Amino acid sequence: MSRRISVRVIPNAGRDQVVGLHDGVLKIKLQAVPEDGKANKALCELLAKHFGCLKRKVTIVAGEKSRNKVIEVPGEISLL
Repeated sequence: MSRRISVRVIPNAGRDQVVGLHDGVLKIKLQAVPEDGKANKALCELLAKHFGCLKRKVTIVAGEKSRNKVIEVPGEISLL
């Protein structure tokens, strides 16, 4: 079983961090630049670490070229 979550990515931030849940959307800051998929890769790595799963199991379902994305992560997760 997997779960889909909506995220809002802020690239070029001072550090990588999961900021928190705002209006049902998980806000994430990334140091990576939004070029050549670098921010998407960093996003998947950060979420895998945050939720304790393999990074290859974290996938971008929608919004690959947008700051607003839908991410699918495996298992039952808590957003808080």
